[in-house]
Parts: sequence; structure tokens; C-alpha cells
Amino acid sequence: MDEYAELLAPIRHFLHCETPDSWVFKASRPENLPIILKDHLLCELKAAQSAMFLIRKYAVDKDSAAVLFEWFKPYESFAYDKIGDVNTLRNKNQISKQILARKQSAYSQDLIDKMVLLIKEELHHFYQVLEIMHERNIPYDGITAGRYAKGLFSHISPHDPSTLVDKLIIGAYIEARSCERFAKLAPFLDEKLADFYTSLLRSEARHYQDYLQLAQLINKQDITERVHYFGVIEAELISTPDSDFKFHSGVPIEINIGN
Repeated sequence: MDEYAELLAPIRHFLHCETPDSWVFKASRPENLPIILKDHLLCELKAAQSAMFLIRKYAVDKDSAAVLFEWFKPYESFAYDKIGDVNTLRNKNQISKQILARKQSAYSQDLIDKMVLLIKEELHHFYQVLEIMHERNIPYDGITAGRYAKGLFSHISPHDPSTLVDKLIIGAYIEARSCERFAKLAPFLDEKLADFYTSLLRSEARHYQDYLQLAQLINKQDITERVHYFGVIEAELISTPDSDFKFHSGVPIEINIGN
């Protein structure tokens, strides 16, 4: 991982805490690999959905919003309705028409350019994780959401443009934490999975920077204080006990049932 030290340095500086060793230890245990992969799969879809919802609400015209909706259909059908498989999802990551900006929005094109690229990459990662699960005979049978994203989004401002800015800042933290965890976990995995997680570092690192740049572009005042505010919340979610083990969960605790 030495070759990625320069890439990871600003991410580790941006985050307010490191992933606890106890999480890495539990995540690296072979019996927990299905949980990690299933949750990672859904995290990639949710990251793409978050970007899609942002540009549908704030940046694109009506026809383009419909195009985005159709683009996601096969992925959402698989994740939520168990329709399709690794074969039916192959080569589905192609958008059918150009995504056009609303003329009245000053930042629409910047938002579209960065978020459409992010969506393409996240959906590609989704399929890559699904392929790995298929190769290892790990079925996707659904997985419940952890507290992490919900804990962050519960603190967003209720009024725009502050709502949009907060969502972008949260997106930056989620991407940065994902990147940091890929780097932490990779050395403890088998070679093929370690190579895959290492390959994700560059895109995830760029995603967090894109989110921050967009947040500052949209907000007329400096966002440093707001970024710090969510950094404290994010660190608390990562560094406090969490009984629900997931890819973005906090310090693992064991639940003993019975005497």
C-alpha cells in the first residue's frame, strides 16, 4: 500500500478518526466476508442512487430525469426485488440518452458532469462486487441498512441550498471513509479481493474531492465549519460501539443471547 500513501494522506487528514482495529479484525475474518460483500454491493448502489437523486432534483430537465430512472431500473430490481442475476446485469451500465441541464440553474452542468461519472463508476463497482460474489457462491439475499448513513443524514439542514450542500458534504465523508476502509482491509484479504479493493482507491478518493468541490461551488460562504460539523458526527459513528456489523459500522460488539 506504500504506492497509495500519497493518495490516502489527505483522506486520513480529512477524516476525524481512523477505522478501529477491532473493525478490521472482524471484517477480515472469512466467516464475515458474505456480510462485507453484500453490504458493499448495496453501498455501491446507494452511492449511485444518492448522486442520481441529487441531479434529478437539482440539475436536470424532466426528460433527463426519466432517463436516469430507467438507467437504474435493472439494478434496483435486482437489489430490492431479487429480479435478475449477474448475467442479466451484464452490459447494463450504459446511459441511453444525453443528460441535459436545467437552464435556470447556475451549477447544474458541474453537478451533472461529476455525478454522472460517479454513477457510472459506482454501478460498475456494483457489478464487480456481484461478480466476486457469484464466483465465490455467495448469494445475494438482501441485507438491512446500518446506522451510518442514517446517522449522518439525520443532521442535514431542512432548507435549500443548505440541504444540498449538507448532502454533498455527507457524500464526501462516505466516499472518504470507504476509501480508508478499502485500504485498511485489503492487506488482510486474499490476493484477488485485495487487488480489487486496492483498485477502488483512486475513484473513491476522487469522488470525495468532487463532492467537496461541488458543495463549495454551490454555497456562497466558506463551508469549512459545516464540513467540520459533519466530520465530528461521522467520527462518532465510526468510533463508538455498534452491534450491527456492516461495511460502515462502528466498533464491533458481540451480542450474547442467553446466560
